[in-house]
Amino acid sequence: MNADAIPSTCDLCDAHKSDSSGALRVLPPVFHHYGGQTRFAGLVSTVQCLDDNSRVKEAVNTPGEGRVLLVDAGGTVRRSMVGGLLAEAAAKNGWAGVVVWGAVRDKAELAAAPVGVAALALTPMPTDRKDQGLRDVPVQIDGLLIRPGEYLVADEDGIVVLPARP
Repeated sequence: MNADAIPSTCDLCDAHKSDSSGALRVLPPVFHHYGGQTRFAGLVSTVQCLDDNSRVKEAVNTPGEGRVLLVDAGGTVRRSMVGGLLAEAAAKNGWAGVVVWGAVRDKAELAAAPVGVAALALTPMPTDRKDQGLRDVPVQIDGLLIRPGEYLVADEDGIVVLPARP
């Protein structure tokens, strides 16, 4: 999706500020942008994993179809879930972005990749691949439930999730 066609997170929050249903969820303001795109949006696909990015690698090497991969790494920054090679694979395979509730690495390579990458922090430590993790399951990010198929919008001001595309 063209970045100019993506609604801003501020506009989405303005439009939903009186909605008490919880439909719009604002992720905590702890994410940093590392990818070549800071504004990205798409339907959510999820990976739930801890210190093992096997399912992340598997996901980014499949057709992204403009989706956003949301990686629930438990909020730990012990190991990197995405590096330069996986970001390039995500871009090549049509993913709009990758949001990691955890850490990433290869800062310069991530910045050169034409894909959105947001994460809590950088760490040079790679994962220990043991073929573990789950794909396309509901995940909780800082207590917020996010389901595959919901819609995520990320920009310079934050990251929001809605049940459907705005």
